[in-house]
Amino acid sequence: MRPRSVTLILMMLALVALVAACGTSGEPDAEGAESGEPATEENASSGEETVEEETRSEEEPVEEPAEEGSPEEEEPAEQAAEVPEDTSLKLSVPKMDRVEDDEIPVAAYNDEQRLRDYTAIHLEGTGFPWQEEANVYVAGHRLGYPNTDSFLAFYDIDELEDGDEVIVTDANGTEYVYEVFREIVVGPADVHVVEPMEGRNIISLQACTLPDYSKRIIVQAELKEELRAS
Repeated sequence: MRPRSVTLILMMLALVALVAACGTSGEPDAEGAESGEPATEENASSGEETVEEETRSEEEPVEEPAEEGSPEEEEPAEQAAEVPEDTSLKLSVPKMDRVEDDEIPVAAYNDEQRLRDYTAIHLEGTGFPWQEEANVYVAGHRLGYPNTDSFLAFYDIDELEDGDEVIVTDANGTEYVYEVFREIVVGPADVHVVEPMEGRNIISLQACTLPDYSKRIIVQAELKEELRAS
């Protein structure tokens, strides 16, 4: 079993222990991203290469290496500049009355202070919208705490349907418009809901079921449009 998987399971067990307080907490679990080692191929050399080099025509041009500062080398730097230094996000869900341009800070699943003080949290260890393949995992309360931003924040999450919009705005002002494609109910230990989907950029919204808070409502939406600030 991989070390990351062990960590994930341990965190999920801690989450199960907190399910009794789910009416005033919406904490999910976290998982890091997987990494793979690229395969390598061994290339055999032969003495024929030396012969070919010696008999090369003088008229045959020799390819010169690219100079430093060429356009090819500048492209990665330009792409990297699009990633905001400030990773904070704001969330709007037009069909949910209480979620409009609300800050969603990065936080651990058991950070009850931020779960109280904000509409929702962006789960630590999950993706960001500017990544090519990500699951931006957001958890909020159904009931929450009176006189705080968490109060009834995700109360109407169960009204979201396929085709509804979820909008995330980054610190640079870029808007990421997602379209709902799935609504499911899972147990508190169902790990798969925090994992990214291969080849897709998605956002997941989580809250607890009512009236017993025993399960989790998960609404997932896929990135359809990216509107960069002018």
